[in-house]
Amino acid sequence: MVTILDRMTPEEKRVRHPEKAHRPDTEVLRKPEWIRVKAPTSKGYAETRSIVKDNKLVTVCEEAGCPNIGECWDKKHATFMIMGEICTRACAFCNVATGKPNALDPDEPENVAKAVKQMGLTHVVITSVDRDDLEDGGAEHFEKVIWAIRAASPETTIEILTPDFLKKPGALERVVAAKPDVFNHNLETVPGNYLTVRPGARYFHSVRLLQRVKELDPTMFTKSGIMVGLGEERNEVLQLMDDLRTADVDFLTIGQYLQPTRKHHQVMSFVTPDEFKSYETVAYSKGFLMVSASPLTRSSHHAGDDFARLRAAREKLQAAR
Repeated sequence: MVTILDRMTPEEKRVRHPEKAHRPDTEVLRKPEWIRVKAPTSKGYAETRSIVKDNKLVTVCEEAGCPNIGECWDKKHATFMIMGEICTRACAFCNVATGKPNALDPDEPENVAKAVKQMGLTHVVITSVDRDDLEDGGAEHFEKVIWAIRAASPETTIEILTPDFLKKPGALERVVAAKPDVFNHNLETVPGNYLTVRPGARYFHSVRLLQRVKELDPTMFTKSGIMVGLGEERNEVLQLMDDLRTADVDFLTIGQYLQPTRKHHQVMSFVTPDEFKSYETVAYSKGFLMVSASPLTRSSHHAGDDFARLRAAREKLQAAR
C-alpha cells in the first residue's frame, strides 16, 4: 500500500469562487491595444509589495487583479482591503474570493496605519470585502482604521470605498461620523444588470446610501464608479449619471470591465477611448465636480491626484457663487 501525503494547506485547497464552479466557460475576448499594460518589475513595486507583506495586509490591487498595480505600486500607492480577503457576496464580475470569512484581525487598524506612515502616503484609499456576517457590516472596523491612520499620519487624507451595509441599521452613520475625506461607494453597473452582475446588492439602496452621506455631512466628498462593457446601453449609463447627481455625488469614475476568468461574467464589448471621452464630457455637463473615464480607470487609480483636483474644483465653484 502506498500512502500519499497531502501537503496542501486549507487555503490552497479552498476553491476561490465555489459559486461559479458549475458555470460553463465563457469566451474571453482578445484585449485591444489600448488596454494592454506591462508586467510589474520596478524597484518601487518590489518595495511596496514588501511593506504590504511585512504588515500582513491585503490589497484590492492584488485580490481583484487590477491592471494598474505596476504603475501604482511603483509610486508607493496601494489600496488596502480590510477585514480579510474573503467576501460574503458573489458578484459575477469580481475576482475577490467568496466564502465564509475569518474573524476580524484586531491588529489590522494599527498595521494599516503603520504601512501608511512607512509609505509616506499623502492620500490613502481603504476598501473592504462585504461582511454580511457581521452585525454592523464592518462599520466599527472601518472606524478603527480611520482613527488609527489619523493618529499615525495626521496629514494623510483618507478615502474609503465601502460595501453597501445592506440591512445594517446605523452602520453608515457610524462610518460617516469617523470623518473620512472621501466616501466612495460603487454602483458598479446600470440597474438592469444587477440581477446578473451584482445579485446581492440593490441599485436604489446604493444610490440612497450615497445620498444619505451628504445628508449626514454636506461637506464630505462623495464618489461612485461603474464598469462598462457588461452589455449596458448608452442611455442607461446617462440615466445612472442623473441618479447619482440627484444624490449630489461629486466624483464619477467609469472604466472598462475586464473578465478575470472564464467563469466570470463575459466582456460584452470593449468601449473605445473616444466613447469614454464622450461619457466624460456628458458627465461634466451634468454637474459632477470630477470625472475619470478611460479604459483603465479604476476607483482608486490616481486617487491622490484626483482628490487634489476635486478639492480645487469645489473651491472654484464656491468662489464663483
